[in-house]
Amino acid sequence: MAPAKQSTEEAIVPSFNQTTEQEEYREEQREEGDESLVGFKSFLWHGGSVYDAWFSCASNQVAQVLLTLPYSFSQLGMLSGIILQIFYGFLGSWTAYLISILYVEYRGRKEKENISFKNHVIQWFEVLDGLLGPWWKAIGLAFNCTFLLFGSVIQLIACASNIYYINDKLDKRTWTYIFGACCATTVFIPSFHNYRIWSFLGLGMTTYTAWYLTLAALLHGQVEGVKHSAPTELVLYFTGATNILYTFGGHAVTVEIMHAMWKPQKFKYIYLVATLYVFTLTLPSATAVYWAFGDQLLTHSNAFSLLPRSPWRDAGVILMLIHQFITFGFACTPLYFVWEKVIGMHDTKSLCLRALVRLPVVIPIWFLAIIFPFFGPINSAVGALLVSFTVYIIPALAHILTYRSASARQNASEKPPAVLGRSWTAMFVVNACIVTWVLVVGFGFGGWASMANFIKQVDTFGLFAKCYQCQSKAPSSTAAHR
Repeated sequence: MAPAKQSTEEAIVPSFNQTTEQEEYREEQREEGDESLVGFKSFLWHGGSVYDAWFSCASNQVAQVLLTLPYSFSQLGMLSGIILQIFYGFLGSWTAYLISILYVEYRGRKEKENISFKNHVIQWFEVLDGLLGPWWKAIGLAFNCTFLLFGSVIQLIACASNIYYINDKLDKRTWTYIFGACCATTVFIPSFHNYRIWSFLGLGMTTYTAWYLTLAALLHGQVEGVKHSAPTELVLYFTGATNILYTFGGHAVTVEIMHAMWKPQKFKYIYLVATLYVFTLTLPSATAVYWAFGDQLLTHSNAFSLLPRSPWRDAGVILMLIHQFITFGFACTPLYFVWEKVIGMHDTKSLCLRALVRLPVVIPIWFLAIIFPFFGPINSAVGALLVSFTVYIIPALAHILTYRSASARQNASEKPPAVLGRSWTAMFVVNACIVTWVLVVGFGFGGWASMANFIKQVDTFGLFAKCYQCQSKAPSSTAAHR
């Protein structure tokens, strides 16, 4: 009997001649006498449409960072916070577009060589290898895996930080142990195909939380003597800026999401549309909370901590916990794929066997979340040192180098967009400006500021902090936080 479809990435995407995987999937189910369940399984489990990709991008782009954006506004000031959100949102959409172009180029070239990806999930480092060679593969693999590793760490830290506002009988470190075990269950989700229902629910959860933060802050009103003194220090300013850079740098999983589509060529504008929706969540919530609490946010990196407890807030906390579980899976699944390829288990058809071999990936994530529980500051450090290269600099440089020759430009699978007048020169200039800006401002100034702030957290709270920013247990320490 053929293995169940959901236990493998078999035929993740049809070849570019569009032999539809949906039909193959249904045919297999009919052969197994399972026809009555095909529609239900497809609805919950077997996504690959443009809408699935949009939900995945929008859901994955903003998770726990929604709770730290008011903190960033307290470092940047209202005007800079709004401008940088819009700027990095469009910048991130552009580099996601570049990644999609390079994926289609790589896949098109390989399929002309009659190479099939039926049992293989294409990843970003493989695209770089196929287009630019092994050195680029190594660079892409190192940055992408490290970013996704710490992205998963951040989700665990956020889980512990959030649940503490509902139940403070356990410290945050203990909650990290508990949620580490819960998030380890993502090893049973085979691929991005199988996040269909989770992506839909996840976006609903962040939408609720964003509008709860907005309305709760407005109804609460401004606290007595509220001050909005930002920006006051360069370290704080660039720390906040790199957190926003991190916010719109969630497309480290773009290739895997594309590969889960029936028609990946349709992806190119999906991330932009997702970003426009995300603006409706991040801008109102961050501005409203900062308006209400001002400089108090400098010592409260989680927006939940300043809002009075209520059933509405508890609902937001619970929904964010569930969403962070989903986002943990999004960040970790590409790491699972890499590990499977390293140990030669990527094409294994047994769901349970694959889950078992994936477990070692979760252990270092769990450990790092316990060492560095600095919710908020760790986002900025990851943004400056990893996101800046992974999803901004490397895609822009890779696009320039891939199409540097006249023959490559002539045979390109995707020409420059109409907004640039179909000009390759204009496209290269835009990419060069992105590389320069992110290298100097994001990695340079942002790296300096975020690491200075991160080191300050280590000096103040120490590694393996038992309860980071727990006011009732360490009021004097929280006052020192910036």
